[in-house]
Amino acid sequence: MVRILLFLAASGTETMLRITTLNKRGKTILSVEGRIAGPGVLTLERCWRELSLSSPGQKFSLRLRSVSYVDNPGRALLEEMHRQGVELQAEGCLNQAIVREIRRKKQNGAREGEPKTKPGEPGKNTPFIFYILLFSLLLTAPGARAQTHPGPLPEGAPSRTVRLTLEQAVTLGLRQNPSEQIALLNAAESVQDKNLARAALLPQGDLRVSDSANRINVRAEFGGLHLLPGIPGHIGPYQIFSAGTTFGSSVFDFSLWKRYQASRTNMDAANADSLSTREQVILLIVSQYIGSLSAVANVEASRSRVELAQALYDQAVDLQKEGVGTGIDTLRANVELQNEKQGLIAAENSRDASLFGLSKLLNLDPRERVELADALHFSETPQPEVDESIDRALLSRQEWKAMEAREKAARLEKQSAQYERLPSVRFDGNWAEMGLTPSTVIPTYLIEGTLAMHLFTGGRIKAEMAKTDLDLRKLEQEKADLRNQIALEVKTSLLNLDSARNEVQVSNLGVKLAGDEVEQARDRFKAGVANNIEVISAQDALSRANDNQIAALYRYNQARADYARAIGQMEKTYAK
Repeated sequence: MVRILLFLAASGTETMLRITTLNKRGKTILSVEGRIAGPGVLTLERCWRELSLSSPGQKFSLRLRSVSYVDNPGRALLEEMHRQGVELQAEGCLNQAIVREIRRKKQNGAREGEPKTKPGEPGKNTPFIFYILLFSLLLTAPGARAQTHPGPLPEGAPSRTVRLTLEQAVTLGLRQNPSEQIALLNAAESVQDKNLARAALLPQGDLRVSDSANRINVRAEFGGLHLLPGIPGHIGPYQIFSAGTTFGSSVFDFSLWKRYQASRTNMDAANADSLSTREQVILLIVSQYIGSLSAVANVEASRSRVELAQALYDQAVDLQKEGVGTGIDTLRANVELQNEKQGLIAAENSRDASLFGLSKLLNLDPRERVELADALHFSETPQPEVDESIDRALLSRQEWKAMEAREKAARLEKQSAQYERLPSVRFDGNWAEMGLTPSTVIPTYLIEGTLAMHLFTGGRIKAEMAKTDLDLRKLEQEKADLRNQIALEVKTSLLNLDSARNEVQVSNLGVKLAGDEVEQARDRFKAGVANNIEVISAQDALSRANDNQIAALYRYNQARADYARAIGQMEKTYAK
């Protein structure tokens, strides 16, 4: 009999836990797919307990198939199930590492005299574990979604560890990344440029107060004419006091209006550039996070290979002591063990360097250490169509919107140059209290309307129009190049996505086959029908298979990010 249970997380995300039960040869097999995290832990616990109570004495086997993440309560549940006699099986190097760690803890506990329960029978502490998990989920689930970065460390404070999911890393990066902040400042600067262009269309007013002493040369004022007898050669000194306002406004000027429209369009282009930078920052953070996940997975795989090499070395030593093995077998096993230890050191170094790069992108305090809360996993997505994706990219890519805005602004600049030949109308005036002294002032005013039109500009207007024509031609070439670049990015990302999906499927099979090869080689070596050359070769094959699986998962997740970037959906995909 086969039973299928589906669990959908209450948060509304697409995280689903699928539990399939199968009765085979007196054993109940539970196959789990998805994420053993959050409320999914309670679902698995409840399913196991119900089956155990309905079938006392039944043997159970738990298979972790396509499990993308196991949180700490999930690990505690797996450990409890294994202590109760449930056989654990896993696919994939990360899940296999979790199972090996659980088995090792049980063996260490058995050596220390821990009590054992009957296989297939839930222990007395199972309800206690259930309520502990429930209580921890009620406390941590809301806080995990609302987790924010606590801010920079004060001077002299000890270092701390910041645990981040991919979504939290993206949110933090958008708030702190310098490139994103500079892009926002550039967009704000374009708003002020628009305001400056608008100010030329609006009325202007000034307040002026002056008190001056004046002396005039009469001959110079009248063009050097001989003065009549009795007329002095100068006037003054005399005082003039004035206090009042001046005002003016453009009434009709198409050139200024088109220049203002061009500045508004340039502001739209700057906003689109800011959003494009935002998408690029998200891509950098996602790529670095995925690369760090790959580096962490490499460390886990290297540790599991060191453990396997240590076990094979211990086996070779035991066989040599029993007179079955030879010294060369032990030596080969020891060489392989040292090689795997060296590989672990290199993997840990690469992981730390990758985490340092992520910290730099997030602009964290140098004393803060980043810890990744997610795991490298495979999420099946349908393969999109090429033509549909290109059309979607041209509608969503901010670079394309910025290019269209710049092209429109260049056309408006050309119209602004053309309209300079048209007449312009202005209204100006002033009002002031003026007199020889502040006590003798009287009101004065001037109201003036001006009609102006260019007659000769020395070729300036023609040169400005020719320059804008050249700018338009350059923008047309850049636009065509950008269209082809976007199409190339879409096609390349789709090609990589399809290829990486197939690589993941092949690598999963390769890991399974390599694991079987190691087990068979160990059995043959233990039985004395072959030396450990076969074991060493199988170890190398397993190492390559694990590396291939991690690399395939990394390429697949990176291809998904590249496709989201190609169609302009990075923020919608990774910054929910």
